Amino acid sequence: MTDNTTLTPFRIDIPQADIDDLRNRLAHTRRPFPVPGRDDRTDFRRGIPPAYLIELAEYWRDGFDWRAQEAELNEYDQCTTVVDGQTFHVVHVRSANPRAVPLMLNHGWPGSFVEYQRLIPLLTDEFHVIVPSLPGFGFSTPLSGTGWDLTRTAPAYAEIMTRLGYDRFAAHGTDIGSGTTGRLATLYPERVIGTHIGAERRWLGLLGDLFPYPHGLSDEENAEIAAVRAEVAADRGYLEMQNHRPDTIGAALADSPVGQLAWIAEKFKTRRADDHRTPDESVERDQLLTNISLYWFTRSGESSAQFYYESAHADIDLATTEVPSGWAVFDTHPLLRRAIDPDTAIGHWTDFTEGGHFPAMEEPELLAHDLHTFFGSLS
Repeated sequence: MTDNTTLTPFRIDIPQADIDDLRNRLAHTRRPFPVPGRDDRTDFRRGIPPAYLIELAEYWRDGFDWRAQEAELNEYDQCTTVVDGQTFHVVHVRSANPRAVPLMLNHGWPGSFVEYQRLIPLLTDEFHVIVPSLPGFGFSTPLSGTGWDLTRTAPAYAEIMTRLGYDRFAAHGTDIGSGTTGRLATLYPERVIGTHIGAERRWLGLLGDLFPYPHGLSDEENAEIAAVRAEVAADRGYLEMQNHRPDTIGAALADSPVGQLAWIAEKFKTRRADDHRTPDESVERDQLLTNISLYWFTRSGESSAQFYYESAHADIDLATTEVPSGWAVFDTHPLLRRAIDPDTAIGHWTDFTEGGHFPAMEEPELLAHDLHTFFGSLS
């Protein structure tokens, strides 16, 4: 597994030429011809509204200060290390508490370590916080080759924790990160203290695929599930492209910043029909653009899509584990626990009406409290 055990200190320092190039590309964006009647900046039924995209792109070009965001990110200690031929970027923030527990935070797509920027200071009273970037994401680039999927990533993450000096650790994840978290528990039950999973209402769309339908559903409940499944199905375009044609979409994402902006920003739209907030009203605008800028500067729009392809074409073992697990469900729905935990075997389950797919950005205080509560109960 190991290439060597070197941990190389890292600071973010994007060349000024790259920042200037981004602004120049944004200033010379070739826009599609407007379609009459498509002037509602909150109507996401056909994707990201052109009027909203133009507004966000103009702010990215003229109002967003990358250097200020870069300086904030550099307040956290970071390093890189090479595992199995692949460079990994790791945020590593040690607590002053001598009894602190190592806690790995696992991100997904289209997130990054930036996703946890606001959460980290809420945890360091009781945790050493470690945020590795998935291979092909952020500064865990460029990819060293093919084959980097969920199964290969988990052992690399365990090796990183060994290099940082942590024999046992806790883990949290959302999206792809929930899979990484679960895989770590399956492979290393003697090392993983507990896992904490962030879920959301839209997981109802996985019923019939990843989770079985609960027994005894009413007609009304079946209709609710069908509506969520329809929402999820309408949003699968990106998934099918990244699962099957990452090279094709990757070429566009690496060359067009507005294309990259649209591809990611749309995914931050709150999906509830009664919530008309735009993505930068669901999360803080500068943090959203910092995350997207990271994808742009590192060209990880393409390489992160490769992770989807590899995982979609891999035989991933979803075996269960006896490691204690806690769940925090955001924008919750009462049917979720009936489906995921019908025997109420999960000891820690918290339902939140707030938040959604990016709880560390949307509701960091709620997530931090739940992490403290769950892992505190294990000690």
